[in-house]
Amino acid sequence: MSAEKKKSDYTGQQIQVLHGLEAVRVRPGMYIGSTGSQGLHHLVYEIVDNSVDEALAGFCKHIELSINEDNSITVCDDGRGMPVDMHPTEHKPTVEVIHTQLHAGGKFGGGGYKVSGGLHGVGASVVNALSTHMIVEVKRGGKLYEQEYFQGKRVTELKVLGEAEGSGSKTTFWPDPEIFDETIYDYDILQNRMREMAFLNKGLRITIEDKREGRKKKESFCYEGGIREFVTFMNRNKKVINEDVFYFENHKKDEATGKEYEVEVALQYTGNYNETVMSYANNINTIEGGFHLQGLKAAITRTLNDYARRTKQLKEKDDSLTGDDCREGVTAIVSVKLTDPQFEGQTKAKLGNSEVRGFVESSMNEYFNFYLEEHPAQAKKIVTKCINAANAREAARKARETSRKTNVLESTSLPGKLKDCSEKDPEICEIFLVEGDSAGGSAQEGRDRARQAVLPLRGKILNVEKATRARALDSQEIRNMITAFGCGIDDNFDISKLRYHKIIIMTDADVDGAHIRTLLLTFFYRFMRPLIEEGYVYAAQPPLFRVKRGKETWYTYSDKEQEDLLAELREKDSKTKVEIQRYKGLGEMDYTQLWETTMDYNHRTLIRISLDDAEKADEMITTLMGDKVPPRKKFIEENARYATLDL
Repeated sequence: MSAEKKKSDYTGQQIQVLHGLEAVRVRPGMYIGSTGSQGLHHLVYEIVDNSVDEALAGFCKHIELSINEDNSITVCDDGRGMPVDMHPTEHKPTVEVIHTQLHAGGKFGGGGYKVSGGLHGVGASVVNALSTHMIVEVKRGGKLYEQEYFQGKRVTELKVLGEAEGSGSKTTFWPDPEIFDETIYDYDILQNRMREMAFLNKGLRITIEDKREGRKKKESFCYEGGIREFVTFMNRNKKVINEDVFYFENHKKDEATGKEYEVEVALQYTGNYNETVMSYANNINTIEGGFHLQGLKAAITRTLNDYARRTKQLKEKDDSLTGDDCREGVTAIVSVKLTDPQFEGQTKAKLGNSEVRGFVESSMNEYFNFYLEEHPAQAKKIVTKCINAANAREAARKARETSRKTNVLESTSLPGKLKDCSEKDPEICEIFLVEGDSAGGSAQEGRDRARQAVLPLRGKILNVEKATRARALDSQEIRNMITAFGCGIDDNFDISKLRYHKIIIMTDADVDGAHIRTLLLTFFYRFMRPLIEEGYVYAAQPPLFRVKRGKETWYTYSDKEQEDLLAELREKDSKTKVEIQRYKGLGEMDYTQLWETTMDYNHRTLIRISLDDAEKADEMITTLMGDKVPPRKKFIEENARYATLDL
């Protein structure tokens, strides 16, 4: 048989069948998103979500999470305890079925849970499959049970350890280093997630403890006010307009289908110019929104317009307020809980239940109208802010027309300073945002003209955290970036039109460079957040030192790396002279050095900017870049000992 014939054969021999949890270990990304830090921490969320489901069902009051000394994880709750009886069809203990078979759980209409999050029957088994070792303990019916697993497979029978008081479940697992790129848990990431879960489930106490040597810490979160306290927490460093946080909860049961729906909304306006609206469905952060978010936004716009006209703050001749006007400076959270959630995609980033929109919108219209009527002084402040936003928007539009400036969202011509690349496929194209014309000149000379574009920025861009949207769009540097990227901003943002799949911030390795990088990230976060969420934004790592001895040259990127290199060179040869150059800025490099160290695909170091926690990022940007000085001063005082000064 010819080689070509063999190559073209496609028979049953080429079809591989994976049994049990093998598929999870072969393709973990399908179940937890990635095998990096995000996926590692997702394992914890899945086990915690199971305990939270017990709380939603009314059986759990306290969840305890521990990062153990050996970096394993333990999650313990005081719920009913997982079932330990023999499963009627699988003929093995139910707790074993839960941990060794996909799609086995109480969330498929069997009466176990009316409302639940997690991976709907695959969470515990996926975590088990991706762990080297797992131990499950169950307190139920006055007895303590235990079973152990290895890489998803049972290694011991379910056994009774003794008598026990109360009920609950306890799971300890060790993430598999063969699966994950790293297996060291970050306390701060888990802490923020646990605090968020406590906010979303009022009255539920969640305790997190780090037992690792040198990192020991313990905190407990419980919020009787739920998401109302969440909004207060998010606005603690902001100047608020309506002191009383608007909050309501509403419940509905569809008699025809038997499905139940619950909505909670908390809302407060601040003096800021940016909106922060977060949406959740069954405790899952729907970062891409969905019908519940659409209902909330529509209701805010409609209710404020109706109230403004009813109170004559908007005259008959005045245009209605837009959605952007009504949401400027708002911090809002909408959380829905429903019997049969339909999410778009495995990652559950968007809620697809269309019937939720009408329920949320009508509920919000009713309760928000009551709030405005009962708080006339605060309502007047809110409407005044919205009208001011509309006036600023209109004034900016007229100013742009008068000066004949081209609207950045409609511009088809690229900025003159942009040195574009010749390739048109965004997947292989990248753009360097460079500080100043000097470094821009070196970057333009040294770049790969086919795939690398360069956009020099003049000085420090506008701090958009302190500026209105209209003023931000009047900034030439910001307009240049929006036009160069090609994907628009805000509601006009379209990621499919992005011209470069790597947006690389390349600034000097000094205090000013760090400030410019922070200003750029603030702009991206507020106006083009999906760029960061989708992993398109990077920071270049230029070297701090060039070390030359004879014909050999090295570049080092930190003081420690430099010290280690010099020690190594002295050990090998202490007599030959070593020349050291410290780079104060990118402009000190010629184009060949800049290419070799910072732009060459094969030798450069890029740091991908990510948003593991949007709420934490929003808080940090507000603290460091906002108007209030005391929170910024407090942050500097608390963190100054970690700073490295370059004087």
